[in-house]
Amino acid sequence: MLTAYDYPTARLLDESGIDVLLVGDSLGMVVLGFPDTTHVTLDHMLHHVAAVARAKPEALIIGDLPIDTYPDPDTTVANARRLIDAGAEAVKLEGGIRQAEKVAALTAAGIPVCGHLGMLPQRVLEEGGYKKKGRTPEQVEWLRDGCQALVEAGVFAIVLESVIPEVAAQLTAELPVPTIGIGCGETTCDGEVAVVTDLVGSYPWFVPPFAKPEADVSSSIRAAAEAYRRRVQGP
Repeated sequence: MLTAYDYPTARLLDESGIDVLLVGDSLGMVVLGFPDTTHVTLDHMLHHVAAVARAKPEALIIGDLPIDTYPDPDTTVANARRLIDAGAEAVKLEGGIRQAEKVAALTAAGIPVCGHLGMLPQRVLEEGGYKKKGRTPEQVEWLRDGCQALVEAGVFAIVLESVIPEVAAQLTAELPVPTIGIGCGETTCDGEVAVVTDLVGSYPWFVPPFAKPEADVSSSIRAAAEAYRRRVQGP
């Protein structure tokens, strides 16, 4: 799984054989320049989901439900339908037990749901930063209970973010649905998701410590722009 936020990126990733394209609310930071995902609106998400969907990828398109768009089951279903109408084939939301009723309402409405547990970016302001999860028995119990609630509500997969590797591996072994890890170490989950700008090196101002860039697009862009400037201005 890789994030995608626009038409050309979606086409390129799909041509590369990526299984799932996540139109994540991470676009708030790496596309829109916000400090975190708490500034992302449903209108932002609809705009970018539609752009990715125009690529008509074979990959599954998942759209994030942004913060404050799933306060209750009815509102959750209504907003998820808007993402589906824009071109998403499934939706993702953050949280476990307290989201189970909403997940159940979504699946009852025929909308596939991917869960998200561990570090929850939409709660970064509440928690005072991005922190690893699963360090204490209480956190492990919270993760396990949350995963179980999501599974019973009908999710088809669960993203585990910044969960310590041994706990991520344990949950993966226990759960009947696939886990998709980010910041959980290698080979601890059934799959992995990365932010595409981290992968290709197009957002050099902040790279998470767990990211593994495979390219340096930012340097290529700078070099091309400088070459253009020299060509236009002359020697």
